[in-house]
Parts: sequence; structure tokens; C-alpha cells
Amino acid sequence: MPQIHPALISAYLETDYHVFGESPFVLKVGIASQALMQLYKQTQTDCGVFITAWNPHSRIVEASVNQTKHAELAKELSQHSLICFDGVGRHPQGGWPEEPSFFVMGLSLDASKRLGKKYHQNAIVWCGSDSIPALILL
Repeated sequence: MPQIHPALISAYLETDYHVFGESPFVLKVGIASQALMQLYKQTQTDCGVFITAWNPHSRIVEASVNQTKHAELAKELSQHSLICFDGVGRHPQGGWPEEPSFFVMGLSLDASKRLGKKYHQNAIVWCGSDSIPALILL
């Protein structure tokens, strides 16, 4: 398995993970989210994953490829009747294009890893019951 460059890991850690919906909020790796804790209560879940299908292995691809992969992920999530919110990963310095994403409620860490690997991602942001987002390298 190829190594992920430390600069890329730093970029993942610095990124703002925006979760949209009725009460939008931003996840930051390593920082507990009160808004997420509230969402857990509302949805009766205790974990979630921020995931994208865009730019597999952090290599920029054509917009049409990204849109197709995003639609495939959306279809897969809807087939499993998971509670999902649209989102976007946005680096604060703008050095990387925004990536449309999903925040999926109630997906275990193992299932989240499998999904990230299926869509050829280097990492996912997984949140456990403590509501602290963690960068999980795949």
C-alpha cells in the first residue's frame, strides 16, 4: 500500500468538513462538536462518517468522473436507508477544490472504512459517541 504524503495528511487535518441540513455545522478533526452531539440525540445514533467519492486517492480527476462517482455513492447510501446529510470538504486556504461529500449517521467504523476503500479514498473522517471527529487513514 502506498504511503500518504505527510503534507496531504496535514491538509486533511486542516480541512473544514461542512455538514448541511436544517442546522448546518462544521466538523474539525480532533475537536468535539456540540452540534454533532445534538444531531446524535435527534437521530438516535452515536456515530457517523464524513465521506466523499471525489478525487480518488487525492488525485484530481475530471468533473464528470467525480459527479458520476458521487451519484454512485448517493445511490448506494439511499439503498441502505441511512440517514445522510450533504456536505463539503473545504480547505481554509483554498489550495484544493471543494469536494461534495456526505455525512452518514450510524455507520460503524468498519463499515465506514469499507465504504471509503470502495470509493478509493485515502481517508475518511469518522465520529464516535464522543462527537470528536477522527481522521482515519485507509
